[in-house]
Amino acid sequence: MSYPMESWPQRHRITVDQYHRMGETGVLAPDARVELIEGEIIDMAPIGADHGSVVDQLNSLLMKAVGDRAVVRVQGAVRLDQRTEPQPDVALLRPRADRYRGHQPLPQDLLLLVEVSDTTLRYDRDLKVPLYARHAIPEVWLFDLPKAHLLRYRSPDGGQYRLRDVLPGPGRLELAALPGVEVDLSGVLDAPG
Repeated sequence: MSYPMESWPQRHRITVDQYHRMGETGVLAPDARVELIEGEIIDMAPIGADHGSVVDQLNSLLMKAVGDRAVVRVQGAVRLDQRTEPQPDVALLRPRADRYRGHQPLPQDLLLLVEVSDTTLRYDRDLKVPLYARHAIPEVWLFDLPKAHLLRYRSPDGGQYRLRDVLPGPGRLELAALPGVEVDLSGVLDAPG
């Protein structure tokens, strides 16, 4: 008697379109905090006070720095491919006349993605940052709130970022995709006093 070779159960990965239909039909609650990563629906951590404060500061600083040269999107979805639609904390997008009405921004529309991590550092650093590199996102900022530093990733090449910096006290940073545009991040990671 022969036995079939043992194998792992197959995962059923869904597409972005199926994911959206799940939201439209009520399979996913309207207020569900989830994102689609490589075909799997991932629960997102609740947004704490410190996390929300840093995102608000970044929104304000980026809007002032970029003016009309880019669109600042806060906690909105971006579509990387048919099976991946993450929701970074902040996305800097190329300006478009249609303002992305009717579809999510695609990798070629993304200038900068920002993740703010208080309890999700490993997930953001080890899963999302490599995912962003594979889709050639020019720059990613990862704010590590517990350690009060910024991890900056630039120059995607072959699915990895060639340039990686750890900035314990970030100051003025030039945006890789917008030469000449600087953002002053001084104080963003300081505890309120």
